[in-house]
Amino acid sequence: MNPFSEVTSFLDGAVAVAVVLIGVSLLLTFVRLIKGPSLADRVVALDLLTVLAMGVIGLRVIATGDVLYLEIALALGLVAFLATVFFARLIETRGRELDHGYDTMDRSKER
Repeated sequence: MNPFSEVTSFLDGAVAVAVVLIGVSLLLTFVRLIKGPSLADRVVALDLLTVLAMGVIGLRVIATGDVLYLEIALALGLVAFLATVFFARLIETRGRELDHGYDTMDRSKER
């Protein structure tokens, strides 16, 4: 009898629960990405999608033991950081639109 069989079965259960929770988080994040209502909400949703993707990669590493995927998660994290910085600069330049909470200005409401 293997003394680590209980630990392995617990780890498999924890990975299964984490996959379900990340799946629900992905669905909710896609809803926020589509609904918005502002560009800032969409940027945060995109950032969260990359963090959740890194979580999925981490779960795969735990489940399979293949550490090659950790390098992919690291590269994804770096690209996501750069994208978030870029979008933050974009939001900063479009500040007037964000004061109203929407992406495009409706000129008929300004009068």
